[in-house]
Amino acid sequence: MASTAPETASGEPDWTLLADHGFEPTEFKGLTYPLGEQAPEYGTIFPLLPDIGWTRLPVPGNLNHINIWLLSDDNDVEKGYAIADTGLFMPPAIDSWKSLFAGPLKDKELTRILVTHFHPDHIGCAGWLANKFKVKIWMNRTEWLMARMLTSDIQDAPPKEAIALRKFNGYSEERLAKFAKQGWGNFARAVSRLPISHRRINDGDVITVGKRQWHAITGGGHTPEHCSFVDHHNGVIIAGDQILPRITSNVSLMDAEPDSDPLGEWLASIDKFKAALADDMLVLPAHGYPFTGVQHRLDILAQGHHQRLDALEAELAKRELRATDCFDLLFDRTIDDSVYGLAAGEAMAHLRHLERTGRAQCETRDGVGWFSAA
Repeated sequence: MASTAPETASGEPDWTLLADHGFEPTEFKGLTYPLGEQAPEYGTIFPLLPDIGWTRLPVPGNLNHINIWLLSDDNDVEKGYAIADTGLFMPPAIDSWKSLFAGPLKDKELTRILVTHFHPDHIGCAGWLANKFKVKIWMNRTEWLMARMLTSDIQDAPPKEAIALRKFNGYSEERLAKFAKQGWGNFARAVSRLPISHRRINDGDVITVGKRQWHAITGGGHTPEHCSFVDHHNGVIIAGDQILPRITSNVSLMDAEPDSDPLGEWLASIDKFKAALADDMLVLPAHGYPFTGVQHRLDILAQGHHQRLDALEAELAKRELRATDCFDLLFDRTIDDSVYGLAAGEAMAHLRHLERTGRAQCETRDGVGWFSAA
């Protein structure tokens, strides 16, 4: 696709303001980071572009942070601004928001909240902010309904179906017993009370925020209809978790759809984004640093999954595998209790895709799914 960024006389993308910041761009694995590893401190806003601010909120664990984008939205409201994504509803993130409201956002007015998808680090503070400032949450209907469902699904113990699904994945009896003693509803603990209504965003919608036209583009696999926002005219994408620079978004088989093919949806989404995005587009990811080189990054994301699928298929020709047997083949890290469920879900997504594409078959024995070569 042709370049869409503002151009200089030489025809090159013009990221003048980024250069004016005075930070040295860095190159890493085929991507360019115009600001290097410069990032805003919690409670501060970095002026990324004339009408786009950047702040971060803390996230526990390896993710460390989530990027929040503040968009000038003063068409109808003087000094109005919109935000894209909201952080976890947890004290450190709330404290960061309060610092922003008492500081750089003190004299500004929140107009709306854009949410890329239903995961807690993205929607967690949305309800609190919407209720506090009496503004609408804008997001895809499927993602909205997922959040509404999960915030109301709280039980003392996991449903029997959830235990059975983990047995199918290959959980040991000890791990199943531990899981069965846990509560059910961790999602709701990190998400504030949501209003009863939202403003729906469909794939292909064009949303005017300030002087920019953001085109909504949805992708599946990470969540059912994750929504990114693309300003084709100025060459910027608010990518959420759809395109991350240095980590790969989790693609898992969800309890809600145990017979689906999320990896197939993810690979199809990569093709969709490759067709839609110019390579010199500035990518604003949910985690990590702004970067360019999106076509290369999409290729790397697809190649990584195809390589893992090939490795699994080769191993299945030698022996049967449960999802929990696949960790060494799929992941370059030790899988501990903190990520065990995510790892099992992602392993199942790969095995299911092999099955759906005729490269593997599955036999259930004593409630456990055993996969073998087709």
